Amino acid sequence: MSAEVDTLSVEDVPAAASSSFYAAMRVLPRSQRDAMYHVYAFCRAVDDVADNDGSREVRHADLERYRTDIEQLYATGRTTPRTRDLLLPIRQYGLLMDDFIAVIDGMEMDILRDLCAPEWKVLDLYCDRAASAVGRLSVRIFGMDEKPGIELSHNLGRALQLTNILRDIDEDAAMGRLYLPKEALRDAGIDDTSIDAILANPALDRVCRGIAEITRKYYDRSEAIMAAAPRRAVRSPRMMATVYRGILEKLIARGWKAPRVDVRRSKRTVIWAVLRDGIF
Repeated sequence: MSAEVDTLSVEDVPAAASSSFYAAMRVLPRSQRDAMYHVYAFCRAVDDVADNDGSREVRHADLERYRTDIEQLYATGRTTPRTRDLLLPIRQYGLLMDDFIAVIDGMEMDILRDLCAPEWKVLDLYCDRAASAVGRLSVRIFGMDEKPGIELSHNLGRALQLTNILRDIDEDAAMGRLYLPKEALRDAGIDDTSIDAILANPALDRVCRGIAEITRKYYDRSEAIMAAAPRRAVRSPRMMATVYRGILEKLIARGWKAPRVDVRRSKRTVIWAVLRDGIF
């Protein structure tokens, strides 16, 4: 990605977003919906920097431009093509610079070196930066009170990120990454250092099922927090939780023994989430 690539506009985001994200945002009032599209566009653009096939040096330089632009926006109010659509949401909803910087820091973890069997504490930090920080930005837009909003961001962010990790192990492996924690692999008796060997090991299923149970608990805590919150403030995160928990359950039913059939969201699950949380 070159340094001149802009963030996505509101008009571009629906086509680029997953249908589950788009459906979850469509139930929001217009100002909240537009703010979420702009935040999503920024996060997606930063994620694209981390995942493109450029050299580490070029990707890191691109990422640092996003960091500089965010810091400049908060310090002076001056925008660049990368941040121009964030000015209004920041002012409307009191979005914090630290959360944008955390997202950038999360992507930096993927650029500096490809994560391969990190320790749990490193994986948890990655989840906080890559997902829960986005949640902290989102709950301010949704209108949640600060304490339950931060708690929801902590739990649902980790649930969503771990679900993605469990779903995308083969896709990540193709990029030289393996986000499964070192301790879980060791406890299952997997001592291989090669990603291909790890993914072919029969004990991988045990590792992933253990992580899936941890992920279920994050969903459980998220659902308890949302049950106690005003319904209007949690409609979108409840829909995301419904869809992604459905993906997790499909993964558990499929298992992780090779060869692994691809598991994606179910249109039926998306429709049910819209009906349950978006209309009734």
